[in-house]
Amino acid sequence: MALLDLAPLRHAVAFACAHPQAPRFELSIALSLADTAPRIDAAAGSPSSSATHDASNERITALVDLARAGDAEAFGQLYDHYMPGIFRFVYYRVGSRPLAEDLTSETFVRGLRSIQRFQWQGRDFSAWLTTIARNLITDHYKSSRSRLELVTEEVPESPSGSAGPEDDVLTAISNELLLDAVNQLPREQRDCVLMRFIQGMSTAQTAAALDRSEGAVKQLQLRAVRTLATLVSEDLR
Repeated sequence: MALLDLAPLRHAVAFACAHPQAPRFELSIALSLADTAPRIDAAAGSPSSSATHDASNERITALVDLARAGDAEAFGQLYDHYMPGIFRFVYYRVGSRPLAEDLTSETFVRGLRSIQRFQWQGRDFSAWLTTIARNLITDHYKSSRSRLELVTEEVPESPSGSAGPEDDVLTAISNELLLDAVNQLPREQRDCVLMRFIQGMSTAQTAAALDRSEGAVKQLQLRAVRTLATLVSEDLR
C-alpha cells in the first residue's frame, strides 16, 4: 500500500509543537487540512474516482436544499464541511485568531438566517458563504470599534508574513521521524492516525472501523496530534 502525502499530518504536528497551549479550536483547524488530502476508496483500495466527487457534490446540494427548508441538522453538516475553509480565508485577511473565530461564527449565523434566500442559479454555496465573510470583514474595518481594538490588541500574527515558529519545526520533521513517533502512540490513537493519514480513510470510515462515533474519532485525532508533538519535540532536542 502506497503512503499518502504526510504533509497535512506534519503541518498539524508542527503547529502543536510550536503552540503547545493552543486552544482545541486552533488545533482542529490545523488538523482539518487533512481532509483536503486524496482519499482511498475503502472497498476498492484505489484513489477515489470522479464518481465519488460527484456523489459528494450531490450530498452538498441535498444538504443545502434541506437547510433551506429549515433542517437545522443539515445546516450543521454544512458548517462542519465549510467552516475550516472559511476560517482560513478570514484569518488570512485579518491576521488575528480571536477576531477570525468571531467573524467565522458570525458568517454562519448570518448564513443560517438568510439561507432561504440562497439561489443555485450561477452560485456556489462556498462562494456564497465567502461573500458573507468578505462583507463582515469590510464592515469590521469600517467600524470605529475596529480602530480602537487595533490600538490595544497585540500585534497580529500574519499567515503570509515572516516564518513562524511552526515553520522552523516543520522543516525539521522528516516523514521517518513522524512515522517513528506514530509507532509509539497508544494503540487506538495509532490506528486512528494510520487509517486517516496513511490509508486516507474518511472520518466516517474510520469511525466505522473503530466502532466509534465520528466525534470520538475527531477527539482521538486531537489527542494523537498532541502526543505526536510531544514525542517529536523530544526527538528534536
